[in-house]
Amino acid sequence: MISIAIDGPAGAGKSTLAKALASQLGYIYIDTGAMYRTVALWYIRHGIDTKDKDAMLPHLDNIAIDVKNIDGVQHMFMDGEDVNGFIRTPEVSMGASNVAVVPEIRLKLVEIQRQLASRNNVIMDGRDIGTYVLPNAELKIFLSATPEARAKRRFLENETKGIFTPYEEVLTDMIARDKQDSERSFAPLKAADDAVMLDNTTMSVEDTIVFIKGLLEKI
Repeated sequence: MISIAIDGPAGAGKSTLAKALASQLGYIYIDTGAMYRTVALWYIRHGIDTKDKDAMLPHLDNIAIDVKNIDGVQHMFMDGEDVNGFIRTPEVSMGASNVAVVPEIRLKLVEIQRQLASRNNVIMDGRDIGTYVLPNAELKIFLSATPEARAKRRFLENETKGIFTPYEEVLTDMIARDKQDSERSFAPLKAADDAVMLDNTTMSVEDTIVFIKGLLEKI
């Protein structure tokens, strides 16, 4: 089995790239960030502060999440409900960053992620895939772009989904999340020592795909 790990900050285009690559290569795409978003959504819906670890942990085993591939698209299910349409709001985004710093939550989700990778050729994107989740991945990419470019992408993505958050707010949230993800003590956002560094600020998705396919040919 071949595993491709794509890490990087929010809005770098990891999911867009991973989905396109998986489709072209026939791999299974696993959006790890969507898993954390789903956990955050559960807590938010139950009125539990995603910054309050002591309040969250007693409920961790009550959160039933599942990952299903429907017509080539990953769907997140929470307590049997397809929640793909509810996990991309700014509130859930920050909540996902909050829950991701809790080791017990990360361990629960990492176990699921590793099981999926052991059975399939996968492309997995997130914050710590190459450094922690899949340290033995055959190819590791650390994808980045300027905060302004990433905020613009997220702003436009939100608009297509009917979410009209001001650009300035998206940028502020992006910078805050970068700081939190990079400074957390457990499995922080950082590039693996053997990762290929790729700044796609001025690159199209297709340009990025061509570049990565070239790297795969060398494996």
